[in-house]
Parts: sequence; structure tokens; C-alpha cells
Amino acid sequence: MRHTRYVPAPFRSQVPMNLKFPLFLFFCSSALLAPFVSGADRVQSLYDPKTAQKLDVTKLSFFGPKAGKFRYDQRMIHASEIAAARAHRHSTSRCWGYVKDALVASKIIESRPKSEFAKEAAQELTQTYGFKLIRENNPYNAPIGSVIVYGGRGAGHVEFRTSFGFVSDFVSIKPSPRPLIGIYVKPA
Repeated sequence: MRHTRYVPAPFRSQVPMNLKFPLFLFFCSSALLAPFVSGADRVQSLYDPKTAQKLDVTKLSFFGPKAGKFRYDQRMIHASEIAAARAHRHSTSRCWGYVKDALVASKIIESRPKSEFAKEAAQELTQTYGFKLIRENNPYNAPIGSVIVYGGRGAGHVEFRTSFGFVSDFVSIKPSPRPLIGIYVKPA
């Protein structure tokens, strides 16, 4: 007597055998072409060459050996320096508070934001303080000094992009694993 394994009805294949290989090729080619299609609608950068400056010798050690060939917005450099100087080794669960303090201390914004949760930062920064959402969905490609906002369960997370990684109430070389809400910059 031959034994066969029982497979419940919802898990049985509904696709005819002669269509399985063409469908496999279609999905593989779609996955390969997706990065090329998604990059087609990128907008112009908010980088302003009139206000950007080269780094002086004292700041090169902070931004790394290759930073001398780029130009940066001084306000964003100052905000990331403040955040890095105040950051801890590990999270204190006050990321939005530390980012708020750094934005005010660097004079990027005039008053401290009132929102309580980090995931509310995106809405408040754009509506009240004039920040702009950039069309980038990879935190590693975010401009130095940009504010990266994450959602997810709980309060969410917010951090600055720095030359050495990411900083809020703590320093990290990796971005948050939470779902990205957006990357925001303040136009000059």
C-alpha cells in the first residue's frame, strides 16, 4: 500500500503546470527591474551651493578623511555635532527630545516642537517648521544632517544622519529597523 502525504485544499497548487515557469520568469524579471523604475521619479536636491561651505581642519576629524572634498550646510553640521556630543552609548528612549534640543540649539528652528511621540515629528517639522520631505527611502543615502523619522509600534524613532552613522539620544552605525516614514531637510 502506497502512502501519500495529505495536503489541505487551500495549500494545493491552483496554477496549471504549464504556467508555473513563465510566472516564475515574470516575477524574477520584475524584481530585477524594480530599482530602475523606482529611481526615475527623484526630485532635485535641496542642497544650496551658495550657503554650503568646505569643512575647516578642525571638523575634518569629525566627518572623516574623505569629507574635505564635499560642501555642507553649516546649520546641519552644527546640529549633528550637538546631537553627537550629547548622545549616549545606548538608547535612553528619548530620541525625539534629543533631536528637538539639537535643532533648537543649532538655530535651525526657533522654538521646541510640541509633539510628544517621535513618529509625529514628520508632520510637525513639515507643517510648522518648513522642513521638506526628500524622495529617498534609504537612510544610508540621506544627506548629512537630515532628520530621519520612523514609525511602527509605540512612539516610533527619530534620528540625524551623520558622517559616521546615525545619532539621536544614542549613536549607531546602523539606521533604525523600524518602518521609515521619511527623510526631512530644512531648505536654506
